[in-house]
Amino acid sequence: MKDEASVQSGLDRHNRIKPLTNILFNLVFIILGIIAVFPVLFVVMISLTAESSIQEHGYQIIPAAFSLDGYRFLYQQSDMILRALGVSLFVTGVGTVLGVMLTTSMGYVMSRPQFRLKKFVTWLVFIPMIFNGGLVSSYYVTANLLHLKDSIWALILPLAVSSFNVIICKTFFRSTIPDALVESAKIDGASQLRIFLRIVLPISLPVLATIGLFLSFSYWNDWFQSMLYIDNQNMYSLQALLSKIMGQADYLAKNASSLGVSIAEAASKMPKESARMAITVLIVLPIACAYPFFQKYYTSGLTIGAVKE
Repeated sequence: MKDEASVQSGLDRHNRIKPLTNILFNLVFIILGIIAVFPVLFVVMISLTAESSIQEHGYQIIPAAFSLDGYRFLYQQSDMILRALGVSLFVTGVGTVLGVMLTTSMGYVMSRPQFRLKKFVTWLVFIPMIFNGGLVSSYYVTANLLHLKDSIWALILPLAVSSFNVIICKTFFRSTIPDALVESAKIDGASQLRIFLRIVLPISLPVLATIGLFLSFSYWNDWFQSMLYIDNQNMYSLQALLSKIMGQADYLAKNASSLGVSIAEAASKMPKESARMAITVLIVLPIACAYPFFQKYYTSGLTIGAVKE
């Protein structure tokens, strides 16, 4: 016992961080935290800056003149923005749930050693990680073959499954779910679907949260699918609509002199820079508020299985 205690104390002594080193680590992490938070605060302050102040002094962390003109500009477009927000929320919610179901089920099937087509399906999933069919082929399949043009499913299905996410699920299930647990359930008469739904998924919250977070970020930040497949402006996602608003604002500002007196006057009063930053805040805020609720599972999902006893 004495030798064991001395060995343990020796390990503690070697693994202990010196006070000076601990202070340096804390300073480094504080600096990194400030570096990460500063751009967000900078964008928020610019969105609250008067357009005349931006034109005169440029971007400032403490504005010379505060204004809510950028947010008033968005409020004037509130009907379109609320409709687009509803589309983005629906697409993000349905797409995340559907994507998690498809991704985890594929990953679980590929992780089972008894699955006869395991090698073929693994190659089928792995190849798209290296080779891409290209934009023309994907557009043809989505718009012409599946006839999803101007459909809400054109915003959901193309992003639902990613080879990267499937590989993550396969690795998680293979390294975390014991084969003995699955075999004992099969002996008790449970089907593979029941094993997956009642046994595997309840103990796989870290990977579910990780994949769900990846998918929700992907859906919420996507604007490209709307640009490709949606012609009806009532079905634009929030990011696509705001991008279009800013594009129109830039067009009016650059061509105001050739569009008539009333349009030129409106363009001159348009808070272009502050509105752009207000749009950024509007896009980032919801997903930033949701992230802390997933952080615990997200960290566990990335680290679980990395260390074996």
